[in-house]
Amino acid sequence: MGDTTVDPRRRIPRTDAVLADPRIAAAIPRLGRGPVKAAVVAAQQRARAGEIAPGDVAAAALEALPSSPGGLRPVLNATGVVLHTNLGRAALSASAVAAVAAASGHTDVELDLATGRRARRGRGALAALAAAVPDAGGVHVVNNGAAALVLAATALAAGREIVVSRGELVEIGDGFRLPDLLESTGARLREVGTTNRTSYADYAEAVGPDTGFVLKVHPSNFVVRGFTRAVEVAGLGGLGVPVVADIGSGLLAPDPLLPDEPDAATTLRAGADLVIASGDKLLGGPQAGLLLGTAELVERLRRYPLARALRVDKLTLAALQATVAGPETPTWQALRADPDALRSRTEEVAARLPGAEVVTSVAVVGGGGAPELELPSWAVALPEAWAEPLRLGDPPVVGRVVRGRLLLDLRCIAPERDADVVAAVAAVGMR
Repeated sequence: MGDTTVDPRRRIPRTDAVLADPRIAAAIPRLGRGPVKAAVVAAQQRARAGEIAPGDVAAAALEALPSSPGGLRPVLNATGVVLHTNLGRAALSASAVAAVAAASGHTDVELDLATGRRARRGRGALAALAAAVPDAGGVHVVNNGAAALVLAATALAAGREIVVSRGELVEIGDGFRLPDLLESTGARLREVGTTNRTSYADYAEAVGPDTGFVLKVHPSNFVVRGFTRAVEVAGLGGLGVPVVADIGSGLLAPDPLLPDEPDAATTLRAGADLVIASGDKLLGGPQAGLLLGTAELVERLRRYPLARALRVDKLTLAALQATVAGPETPTWQALRADPDALRSRTEEVAARLPGAEVVTSVAVVGGGGAPELELPSWAVALPEAWAEPLRLGDPPVVGRVVRGRLLLDLRCIAPERDADVVAAVAAVGMR
């Protein structure tokens, strides 16, 4: 008769035995031996603690493995916010994704293949930007919009003054404020006007020998109405100093859908010497800071020592070029999604989910752009309690909770992924 007093923990499989399991072994080339082994050891610890049976160690380890070696999980954005900062803002186009994959190995990022000599870094992306904004005499790219502003402030105004309206000293997100960012460069702020009214005379009286430049900031994430006055870029000519315009959201040319959003081409024609914009907002590309302006000024910034610390990598350059020169981006498509087509898709999804309801919805741009623009939309309404399990599902589906209901807006989800939404919701409903 066998010994029934043997501690079941002795039956926990050895690490090498679990790693030899075909399901576990198949994950090593994709995720690396270290993370896979760590998942196995964690599963063994759970078995020792009595949380799982010894025979379930391999399955538990497999379940704990990350779906992506990079750690970031792809998410289905059903929030109705096109440029959701917490979800990485702009989704790259298929063209940009292919460009990133092509640039992932060795590339000619700084090599002229014809001569075998060093070439201008990112020349393809820069040429695409220059072609898209011919009003710019020079273009340069750094790693985000804040970096572009820091480079301009450091190169043009360190130890000097930046003249800026009080009404444009905004908070740019995550607790970071424009005054703090600018003063960290060694520049001094010369605030002019009041919160709601600034005139040309305010700027003219402040400009002097210590002025590095006049800064215009588009307050992209809020609107001030009522008794207000502001001086546009076109009204700042004749001050005798450079005019730097931070337009924020990254339109390169006018867009009829976004009449209140400034664009680079128009701002340059209005008289700005330098325009700063983001690449991962309305442009629909990767995170990047775009600098477009006079040839002399952009070259001065490009050659400034800090520019080296702020340069972008080859993957960003590849994605940016494909975005600027390529087909319509997912951002462009989501902003223009036909409400009738959205309603049909929403009804089809809801019809496959018992208890789901189709409701009218309002989508927004997000990412600090066009704060007053509302996009008519539709959504699948579900119980609020389903929000968390959907976020924790595979794939995660992120919606928004409104008045005690979870709303799933399909605007930012490709039609071919509707079935994934149905499967994710159905899995939660079966629990």
